[in-house]
Amino acid sequence: MTAEKPQQAVVLAAGFGRRMMPLTENRPKPLLEVGGRSILDRIFDALVAAGVKHAVVNMHYLAEQIAEHCAKRTDLQITTVYEPDILETGGGTKNAMQFIDNQPFYVLNGDVIWQDFPGRVPALDGLAESWNSAQADLLLMLYPRIKLPDSSGLKGDYDMDADGKIHHRSGGEYVFSGPRIVAPHLFDDVPDGAFSFLDLFHKAEAAGRLYGFVHQGAWHHAGTPEDLAQIDAAYRRLPEQQSLAQ
Repeated sequence: MTAEKPQQAVVLAAGFGRRMMPLTENRPKPLLEVGGRSILDRIFDALVAAGVKHAVVNMHYLAEQIAEHCAKRTDLQITTVYEPDILETGGGTKNAMQFIDNQPFYVLNGDVIWQDFPGRVPALDGLAESWNSAQADLLLMLYPRIKLPDSSGLKGDYDMDADGKIHHRSGGEYVFSGPRIVAPHLFDDVPDGAFSFLDLFHKAEAAGRLYGFVHQGAWHHAGTPEDLAQIDAAYRRLPEQQSLAQ
């Protein structure tokens, strides 16, 4: 374990959010609100709290709304990148890397919703504290499958060794919950264009360099408008100081 706290991040915000229709008919999914605050702002709040200085946000669907929203933030340097054709999660990240330094960085989905609670390690801090570039190329934030409601439909993705190394297994003990830290060299020899970040998960696992951190707060799967309504209610049931999705 080393003190290599990332100072930069890529936020993936180019998707159409089709499953969230009709809420996303005129608004991109990252700008939907939970607890009176947009998902994207909650992600930015978390990045600032974790000491991140620069974030690159990719855009495609309703990109002008994303760009205008990002321009309002004054506490974080934000670079927005428009994709004429969607490059998927892997290609979008690689394209965004031209704007960051050759150092480990966070990658976050622009629609991920999680909560950090007082007395527990915040998600991004926990990832940073668990990161060790000498042993890992990719560190994933995980959430215990047993804590998810049956209605989520998620079956589990990974099992974890005692040393934090993880192995893919359908029905595994943990689900991948979105945030991750990436070593830039994981993208070496990867061609430009559209591809899934899952390809890099498999690459890191095959090399024995895929690790996990188990989030200590809450995490929410937001696939449908009904999911979002339930998540919004969960935020509103808690005092604000306990429900910041940082």
